[in-house]
Amino acid sequence: MSEGNSENKRPTSYDRPPSKAVFIDRDGTLIEEVNFLSRVEDLRYFADTAGALDRLKQAGFLIVVVTNQSGIGRGLFTENEMHAIHDRMRADLPGRFDAIFFCPHLPDAGCRCRKPNPGMIEAARAEFSIDLEKSWMIGDKALDVEFGAAAGLKTALVLTGYGRRERERLTSEPDVVGENLLEIVKIITAA
Repeated sequence: MSEGNSENKRPTSYDRPPSKAVFIDRDGTLIEEVNFLSRVEDLRYFADTAGALDRLKQAGFLIVVVTNQSGIGRGLFTENEMHAIHDRMRADLPGRFDAIFFCPHLPDAGCRCRKPNPGMIEAARAEFSIDLEKSWMIGDKALDVEFGAAAGLKTALVLTGYGRRERERLTSEPDVVGENLLEIVKIITAA
């Protein structure tokens, strides 16, 4: 995100009512975990990703991807390589993502945008007029749960990616824990 970098393709409108949103972590939640994913050809979706995103859209949620990408700050890949991955995600799953926010900084950079800091949620809220009380954060790491809870979102831990291992590291209990993204989305959309 770099203090405001988003890959939003939709114009901002300040006169619409607040929207409900689902903030979703990228690696290990939407796509299979690949340590420092830098090549489009290594991009792999979980079997339930498209169906889960469709269900969220049908329920009226904005879908906002929030992802820490410290591989950029480490010099392991470029921002352009990351954008190529996001472009492929948009091409493979058209119309599903309202925005993608990212943080390119190292963990110790002290930036406001790196999860669990609230910068990406604040930027998305300002850009889309999001009602945080009606919104969710879904991720596979304890820091995703902390990130969402600190912003006042309902939270869900998915047990794909690092989820099973991370469950033991939780400092706050998520509202929902699920085996995969679709299981969590079914709970969210049934409420």
